[in-house]
Amino acid sequence: MCELLGMSANVPTDIVFSLSGLIQRGGHTGPHKDGWGVTFYEGLGYRTFKDHQSSCHSPVARFVQGYPIKSEVIVAHIRQANSGHVSLVNTHPFTRELWGRYWTYAHNGQLKGYSKLKTGNYRPVGETDSEWAFCWILHQLTLKYPRQPSNWSAVFKFIASLADQLRKKGVFNMLLSDGQFVMAYCSTQLHWITRRAPFGRAKLLDQDVEIDFQQHTQPGDVVSVIATQPLTGNEVWHRIESGDYVLFHLGERII
Repeated sequence: MCELLGMSANVPTDIVFSLSGLIQRGGHTGPHKDGWGVTFYEGLGYRTFKDHQSSCHSPVARFVQGYPIKSEVIVAHIRQANSGHVSLVNTHPFTRELWGRYWTYAHNGQLKGYSKLKTGNYRPVGETDSEWAFCWILHQLTLKYPRQPSNWSAVFKFIASLADQLRKKGVFNMLLSDGQFVMAYCSTQLHWITRRAPFGRAKLLDQDVEIDFQQHTQPGDVVSVIATQPLTGNEVWHRIESGDYVLFHLGERII
């Protein structure tokens, strides 16, 4: 299956350290060789970098590693194809507009019977079950909330109920963000960690790389990272229970 990586922070932060670990899993230390992508939010806009090549051999991945974009919200994905050809159009993350915000989504898992889900005006461009499910979620949101809602906790609780329905069709691990909130829904495996002062050192599991976060942070910084599998071996990661979700805003877990 694929692997997910997300970040929520209270200050613009680069994710080069964590992304370096994920990139190694894309065809080097892991089997996820069928493409990769990452989305960085910057204010109301976003930048997405994708490649259908394996991340460990991707020139685009090397470019992103050498160009540390700072963002408060990041969503990344490495793909092991099971639905749809290996191509750029089937590479995550996927982004669509809703309520004047760009929503970004990445999925790990495999679904059955997804083509029966009605997607309304949100039409999949590629062939994946993942993109189809994303379009269905957005369509359900437009039906539930014809106008932009104000109670965002209730919105994400509703999204979690939609994810519960998708989980009945197979495996559905998801990252979803509107550029402000980051939601992680777990079907089988997802982990998270929040880093804050006093910051310490961390060492990647997939690469002989260590970082001293104290050298790169301020005392008030809060950074949360979500990953399919823990990326470091000397830190305590929290596992999300199956059928549960967590929600982050400005680095803090709020649900």
